[in-house]
Amino acid sequence: MEGLAIRASRPSVFCSTPGLGGDSHRKPPSDGFLKLPASSIAAENRKLVANSASFHPISAVNVSAQASLTADFPALSETILKEGRINGKEKAENIVWHESSICRCDRQQLLQQKGCVVWITGLSGSGKSTVACALSKALFEKGKLTYTLDGDNVRHGLNRDLTFKTEDRTENIRRIGEVAKLFADVGVICIASLISPYRRDRDACRSLLPEGDFVEVFMDVPLHVCESRDPKGLYKLARAGKIKGFTGIDDPYEAPVNCEVVLKHTGDDDSCSPRQMAENIISYLQNKGYLEG
Repeated sequence: MEGLAIRASRPSVFCSTPGLGGDSHRKPPSDGFLKLPASSIAAENRKLVANSASFHPISAVNVSAQASLTADFPALSETILKEGRINGKEKAENIVWHESSICRCDRQQLLQQKGCVVWITGLSGSGKSTVACALSKALFEKGKLTYTLDGDNVRHGLNRDLTFKTEDRTENIRRIGEVAKLFADVGVICIASLISPYRRDRDACRSLLPEGDFVEVFMDVPLHVCESRDPKGLYKLARAGKIKGFTGIDDPYEAPVNCEVVLKHTGDDDSCSPRQMAENIISYLQNKGYLEG
């Protein structure tokens, strides 16, 4: 056996932009085998064979094999090593933004609405998720496309690796802010409902969007009202010391200073329903032109 064959299948990439891609520029598929000298790869590493979909990270190869790979195939190894650096949380380099032939205004015209982020913040039990659902339903009934990013829901998937420590909460907000920005760019009215206790983190998300496209909604509900509701039983656990770093108990909540919408509920006014709160937000969106194409 003269060497180790590594299959490097390349997916077809098509571009509809005139002058880029197209049938005239499409290359026939190739198996693309690369032959590596057997002497440079330890026997125990010959199992390092990529399948038709992916190539195993360089971290799966020992140091001597890695050195041989970088020496014999610098272009290939540079790509793989860079992947390792990214996985090691170093900042990605040599990346270029690729512009789309369809812009935000095109998508907004198609949807007959303007993309924005409605960021609902407040204490646990203040009614954020309930109002978010009511808002989404009311806008849907008006023929408007929305998507809700609920704090708990996102922690089931995208942010399942994060805790409730301060630094992880900051990262949680950052990720959700970036996702919300993408929805707004599509032309969707993105509703983000999460405690987001720190003002600096909310302001950082605001800075991701064009001026006016971040609508901060403050659920101004007193702590004693939220605690009396305690729909998840979390306040009880926090008071008993079974939950540490719980917002409003042993971790601060920084209320917005200059938010776009404030929804007050003292607990005495039963007439202030989630639907009415949602209508208050819709009135703001309507006045700012977000419900028009």
